[in-house]
Amino acid sequence: MEGIKVKIPVRKKARIEIIPLIDVIFFLLATFVLFTLSLNRIQSVPVDLPIAAPPTAEKPPESVTIQVSGDGAIFWNRELIDMNEVPSRIAYYKTQTEDPRILIAGDEKARFGLTVAVLDQVRKAGILKFSVETRTRPTGK
Repeated sequence: MEGIKVKIPVRKKARIEIIPLIDVIFFLLATFVLFTLSLNRIQSVPVDLPIAAPPTAEKPPESVTIQVSGDGAIFWNRELIDMNEVPSRIAYYKTQTEDPRILIAGDEKARFGLTVAVLDQVRKAGILKFSVETRTRPTGK
């Protein structure tokens, strides 16, 4: 017996036709060109921008710096004072300044207790705008 011969079809390799692809790309390009040419220019809305005011000649209110040092010395704007003078200076500063502001600072070795005592004097005087500096600075600076 002779074997049966079966013909296996030869598979054709897939090809990408480039000419129809170019036709589609040119069609899309022409469509977008015609579409953009038909657009109306965007109308803008007029806006009146604010104008900055010229700087005023007024000086901003000065704040006072009270610095506490490690050896217990207290400085009022770089002037060495005694702890007993702090309440009277704060009271005088409050009466002389419309918007009193105080910065409490300390050097590297400042004691927490003395700093809190100065802060208590500021609060007793009724000054609401005070800050505590978180960076240390050299004594008396």
